[in-house]
Amino acid sequence: MQYLNEEDVKILLPERNRDTHKGDYGKILLLCGSRGFTGAAAFASRGALRTGAGLVYLGVPESIYAIEAVKLDEPVIFALPDEDGMLSESASEKIMELLPRMDAVLFGCGSGIGDGTEAVLKLLLREAKCPLVLDADGITMVSRHKDELRGRTSPTILTPHDGEFARLSPKDLPRQEQTMALAKDLGCIIVRKGHRSLITDGQLCYENHTGNPGMATGGSGDVLAGIIVSLLGQKLEPLTAAAAGVWLHGRAGDVCAQRLGEYGMLPSDMVEELPRLLK
Repeated sequence: MQYLNEEDVKILLPERNRDTHKGDYGKILLLCGSRGFTGAAAFASRGALRTGAGLVYLGVPESIYAIEAVKLDEPVIFALPDEDGMLSESASEKIMELLPRMDAVLFGCGSGIGDGTEAVLKLLLREAKCPLVLDADGITMVSRHKDELRGRTSPTILTPHDGEFARLSPKDLPRQEQTMALAKDLGCIIVRKGHRSLITDGQLCYENHTGNPGMATGGSGDVLAGIIVSLLGQKLEPLTAAAAGVWLHGRAGDVCAQRLGEYGMLPSDMVEELPRLLK
């Protein structure tokens, strides 16, 4: 079992050289949000940007584009074909145009579950040559496509809470053993969220000691997913990016709890703490 502290995380973060530009800090594609879940896309985008991503492209269903455009100024937001407020299969053409230029991709935050979003997931599993993060609805859907997940040659990170984890692995084993076994079986990195989150590739396992109950609120996981995909886009090794992302997310939550209390803190508060942790 491995642990990270503040010094470890700061050493892992890439240095910012004087002679650089936005393209040097990651081009990241987020495919998130659906009708009724516009906040998920916003939280993930802000988490990615506040962790240092150079360029964030946010693809959303056309029916929520106007809402996201009002919420967000910094990402490059674009509308994709939708069906019933979720991405439709015809969104695949535009996604395929963008994928070769991306350094990391996030899918699933508030995406909804339908034929269209499942088609997009299968496309990403097959065609994304860069690291891929699957969160929330993306995890639920990938539980039906484990063979495609095992067939990926590029890194994949899944970020399930215990309920989502149970859909992937019904085995009754001790928590660490069960999590490592699933990561090894699927050939991916698992971020098992909760008290003392576990991060493992099936060989090495980190246990996180930051975070608090005030983070148990809608949107918190979307922020985490954005942080992790941002670090991947900045070329951190996938297991390192996942472990450092979980530590940063939890530490931001701890600072918010100290300042605001666990009852009133919000995911947006955690996002705003990230720059102070990274300076």
